[in-house]
Amino acid sequence: MSKISKFSLVVICGLISSSTFAAMPKGMPESYTTECASCHTAYAPRFLNQQNWQNITATLDKHFGTDASIDAKTLDEISKWLVKNAATKGRSAEYSPDNRITSKSWFKSEHDEVSAEEWKRPSIKSPSNCMACHAQANAGIFDEDSVRIPKK
Repeated sequence: MSKISKFSLVVICGLISSSTFAAMPKGMPESYTTECASCHTAYAPRFLNQQNWQNITATLDKHFGTDASIDAKTLDEISKWLVKNAATKGRSAEYSPDNRITSKSWFKSEHDEVSAEEWKRPSIKSPSNCMACHAQANAGIFDEDSVRIPKK
């Protein structure tokens, strides 16, 4: 049996650690999938800070141009989970004045190689359509190696 080098072990641990971080946090309410992800990507809570999630869940009647109102019990369940798992430090904790993930500086930096024409492709439509290029976005996984930008 071959020995694993110290470097290999560090790399393996780093991969495990980064994949764990990439996944959705535990305890995701089923209602988040049925209510929110029925219309758009199930955005990972870590992409916005607590205030942004509170702003979004408090204004579902005007949710980015759509009435996405839900009953009070479901709203409370989703809101608590989002706020509990929101970004609290680092680039993701930056406040977004329009409550959009796509307006944040880290998002723009991560996607700076995507041209304006690519965003407008029928299969992509907009920067908020994470699933177009990140097949595992609904699971909170945005592994750079698995990104596939559609040709059309």
